Amino acid sequence: QVQLVESGGGLVQAGGSLRLSCAASGSFFSVNVMDWYRQAPGKQREFVAAVSSGGTTNYADSVKGRFTISRDNAKNAAYLQMNSLKPADTAVYYCHISGSAYWGQGTQVTVSS
Repeated sequence: QVQLVESGGGLVQAGGSLRLSCAASGSFFSVNVMDWYRQAPGKQREFVAAVSSGGTTNYADSVKGRFTISRDNAKNAAYLQMNSLKPADTAVYYCHISGSAYWGQGTQVTVSS
């Protein structure tokens, strides 16, 4: 059974930083692309960033230069470092195995102005 568990969300002022973590179960973790998505109230879930098993990254234009995605295959973990946060970044952030139905439960990020 696959499980993804996010942590690290919270309340931060604009301009601040947070680091999200995603702990994954299952030995397949190291061969899959890992994504982060987010969903703000009343909006559709949107792509934030992705990292391949080899470390290649991809970002949404809205977070380029501010967010950094990474992974540690030995620990079955993925991370999202978020800097220069804006109120528009307020959302529930989800960890996801790309192309699969496996999602974490989400972690709330709230950025105050």
